[in-house]
Amino acid sequence: MKTTIAQAANYEEQTVTIGAWLTNKRSSGKISFLQLRDGTGFMQAVVAKNDVSENTFQLAKNMHQESSFYITGKIVEDKRSPLGYEMQVENIELIHEANDYPITPKEHGIEFLMDHRHLWLRSKRQHAIMKIRNEIIRATYQFFNDNGYVKIDPPILTASSAEGTTELFHTKYFDEEAYLSQSGQLYLEAAALAFGKVFSFGPTFRAEKSKTRRHLIEFWMIEPEMAFVDHDESLEIQENYVSFIAQSVLKNCQLELAALHRDISKLEQIKAPFPRISYDEAINLLKEKGFSDIEWGEDFGAPHETAIADHFDKPVFITNYPADIKAFYMKPHPDHPEVVLCADLIAPEGYGEIIGGSQRIDDLELMKERYEQHGLTGEAYEWYLDLQKYGNVPHSGFGLGLERTVAWIAGIDHVRETIPFPRLLNRLYP
Repeated sequence: MKTTIAQAANYEEQTVTIGAWLTNKRSSGKISFLQLRDGTGFMQAVVAKNDVSENTFQLAKNMHQESSFYITGKIVEDKRSPLGYEMQVENIELIHEANDYPITPKEHGIEFLMDHRHLWLRSKRQHAIMKIRNEIIRATYQFFNDNGYVKIDPPILTASSAEGTTELFHTKYFDEEAYLSQSGQLYLEAAALAFGKVFSFGPTFRAEKSKTRRHLIEFWMIEPEMAFVDHDESLEIQENYVSFIAQSVLKNCQLELAALHRDISKLEQIKAPFPRISYDEAINLLKEKGFSDIEWGEDFGAPHETAIADHFDKPVFITNYPADIKAFYMKPHPDHPEVVLCADLIAPEGYGEIIGGSQRIDDLELMKERYEQHGLTGEAYEWYLDLQKYGNVPHSGFGLGLERTVAWIAGIDHVRETIPFPRLLNRLYP
């Protein structure tokens, strides 16, 4: 019976065959302990000299790290194993003998590991992080599909910026100017006015020369847009979504969280509703915490976000930022037009902003004013102005950065480990 490590528990006291790689081994006289991986998980296989042929025992004893093989044996209970079982080996069929694998079971510098990212992905830690990433993606699709959203794929090559910034990757599109998308939001607004509730999940690009542990050049975003939804309703959707993915990881990634030594008590608290604090209140809180130089109208940096988040035991919404430091499409507060109906969701434990969202402008004359203020003239934005002309409605949306969310839920210090092949300021390889 051919199976996988993840399914082997279903075959207790039965003999099975698994295709695997060797991650490590140790031998003691007449017994060898092989640490296996097969992509679905990690497991120990025990090779006893008295239970196998001499060729099989010598093969087990002499195989090198990352050699590949089919291994056959009985699945037995082992309470010391995280999986709860191991294999008693009967036979090994070598597929490929690996020699001089560069990532040995010792400490390596981060630059060395990043240079060998194509191989580093095989490690137990990276496997756990990628499985958590995958669970967040799976839960994302479940949440939005179960709640009546339609997935829409916005273009990656665009003629304009979603937020009117200059931090874009520029390219030629035949005889036109084009950019790599930094957000699909504007296109999703158009889709929301066609389908009601939509979401996208795809890569985005920011040409920011940043080296912080929170920034990537290429990253993935989940961006929902919702017609007939106001700002407060959007906040409820956001907190329910984040709660859902956190609880899904807790339920389905117990082995991976344990492998990363994640304090799951922190994640168990991630349940809606989340606390909310206005920008004005956040300024006052920061001054109380010793940030005496912070002034109204300034954006918050990482130290400010961390200080605010430390005041709560859940993610916290900071709402109603000054209009001057937010994007042109955000709707002004009806009672305080100097601020906009927006919110950033700040993750606890120093992970910073994971969501930015707002209610969008739905007034043609106001949008024309914004165009003039931000210099958004020209054909590139004409289609977006059409949304205001033809049947616009109150609508809201937000964007969640996947890699920052993975880092927070998995308890990872740097976002470079939360994406298979990170693109950083100094790294385009491998």
